[in-house]
Amino acid sequence: MAEVNKKTREGEVVSDKMAKTVVVLVNRQFRHPLYGKVMRRGKKFKAHDENEKAKLGDVVRIVETKPVSKDKRWKVVEVLKSAKGSKEEKK
Repeated sequence: MAEVNKKTREGEVVSDKMAKTVVVLVNRQFRHPLYGKVMRRGKKFKAHDENEKAKLGDVVRIVETKPVSKDKRWKVVEVLKSAKGSKEEKK
C-alpha cells in the first residue's frame, strides 16, 4: 500500500551520532499575523535512517510513520543534497 496522506518535511541533518537515527532541522517561514514581518522558526525531528545514508549537513526528505521509539515518529525517505566536503565526495 502506498503512503498516502503522510506528512513530509525537508530539512538539514544536524546530528548523525546515534545508531540508525538522525536529527533533522526543519525551518519554516511565515508572516506575523499582526505586524506582517517575515519570521523564521525551526523544529528538530528525530528520524529513523535504516541504512545510515544521511550524514551531517545533508538535506533530506522525511515522512511521518508509526512510532519507532519514544521520540522517533519520522523516517528518512531520500537524501536530496549531499553536504559539501563529505567523505564520499572526496573518494
